[in-house]
Amino acid sequence: MSILVFIEQRDGTVRSTSREVLGVAARLAGELGGPVVGVSAAAADPGLAALGDAGAEQVLLATHESFGRYDAAGYTAAVVAAAEKVSPKAILFSASAMGKDLAPRVAARLGVGLAADCTALDVEGGRIVATRPVFAGKAQQRLAFPGKTAIASLRPKVFPPGAGAGKAGAVEPLAFEWSPDANARVVSVEAASGGKIDLTESEIIVSGGRGLKGPEHFKLLEDLAAALGATVGASRAVVDAGWRPHSDQVGQTGKTVSPKLYFAIGISGAIQHLAGMSSSGCIVAINKDAEAPIFKVADYGIVGDLFEVVPALTEEVKKLNAAV
Repeated sequence: MSILVFIEQRDGTVRSTSREVLGVAARLAGELGGPVVGVSAAAADPGLAALGDAGAEQVLLATHESFGRYDAAGYTAAVVAAAEKVSPKAILFSASAMGKDLAPRVAARLGVGLAADCTALDVEGGRIVATRPVFAGKAQQRLAFPGKTAIASLRPKVFPPGAGAGKAGAVEPLAFEWSPDANARVVSVEAASGGKIDLTESEIIVSGGRGLKGPEHFKLLEDLAAALGATVGASRAVVDAGWRPHSDQVGQTGKTVSPKLYFAIGISGAIQHLAGMSSSGCIVAINKDAEAPIFKVADYGIVGDLFEVVPALTEEVKKLNAAV
């Protein structure tokens, strides 16, 4: 029973979240028996043989000149072709922006169910069982798949990346049928300036809320983030107010993140925000309101004026960096 994994690449580079999914696939395959097979859609091979070390015994490569950028219809055709070729027990995706768009398209084409944004996958009685948060993280839902194929997307940064003995995986071309849409096609992608790490891939996130009182005060968070090697995030209220771009938003209608360390600064802790960051490894909250809901999920909390606490914290981090 093979496990098929979608290998996400961007600008000719395999994304780190794909290694996380391969790690889960390797564990499931070990319990169910069978190989781990990857499938990638790209304009050229982005170095797929190296994924053997992450658990992929074979990678099917669907190449097309249009695949230099994400093409929903073309990528769907490629994954469906791979599924028809290997008849997998499960098809796994990262719950990245691309995976969230692609996984339901593949599920619809194959006529099977999808468990999205999973935080655990297990084998029970020979079948795969998925766990995912629901109701803004207030409850955990466990799902089994009645069909012969399970499809799931996995929350980034929740699972460790797959690691092997440095072996190379076999890369084979994948035949598939697809023609670019004559009426609509992606001609360019405008990336946000600054070159910062995407929130979903950051190990440390420093997020700010309305407690910062204005967009100019996010400089305090940017200084702390620079000292920590972190990425700056924001609450929905801040984004709605126009203080930060939507790409910075953490929450149910923004990005779901699971960093090792998450700072919630001047954020009250509305359910919408908690849904996007509650799976973080360690949560540090700084808020002057001791009754703020954010303290209920925080591992460490500081009740105080952020305009005093954050600069002092930044200076201490800088001292530690200088001492290393």
